[in-house]
Amino acid sequence: MTPVRVAVLASGGGTNLQALLDALHDSPLARVVRVLSTQPHAGALERARRAGVPAAVLRDPGDAAELLTALDQGGAHGGGGADLVVLAGYLKLVPAEVVARYRWRMINIHPALLPACGGPGMYGRRVHAAVLASGAAESGATVHYVDEQYDRGPIIAQARVPVRPGDTPDTLAARVLAVEHELLPRVVLELARRGLPDQPVRI
Repeated sequence: MTPVRVAVLASGGGTNLQALLDALHDSPLARVVRVLSTQPHAGALERARRAGVPAAVLRDPGDAAELLTALDQGGAHGGGGADLVVLAGYLKLVPAEVVARYRWRMINIHPALLPACGGPGMYGRRVHAAVLASGAAESGATVHYVDEQYDRGPIIAQARVPVRPGDTPDTLAARVLAVEHELLPRVVLELARRGLPDQPVRI
């Protein structure tokens, strides 16, 4: 069985990328073959380089042709372009042409229980502040398919954490991040095990 080739898009420090790199390191099911970022100094790029995974910076995240070309490049882990695209802290809207090419093969992780606290501008600390402001008793992480809108694609899996008395956006964020690091690799490995189904699945 040929491992599923995973490309990761990340805009920040790349802790979810690291969780994937660690989980897939010896897996026969999937491997990270390429990392792309919108930020030249993103920590995700350094994590990729340390792992020996080809990494690049997108000049224009809104340029569908540039992104598709980057995803088509297999790099040193080769065998061709990406089979599965994972958005892990990626803050840009993916062009519709790219979404169409990777329909049901592009996923995102969001630090809340969608459909709550998602949409344009809802990332990082803002998400956790919104959860606390809502009075919700729990939060968590959601992995979902990427479509043409922020955080609106079909949900694949969720992991829940309690909201505790006295929580701040930062304490809640830390609790959610811990389950993100478990949830994302689990979903990627399960999708790979199922052969990347050509229709939405719930795990």
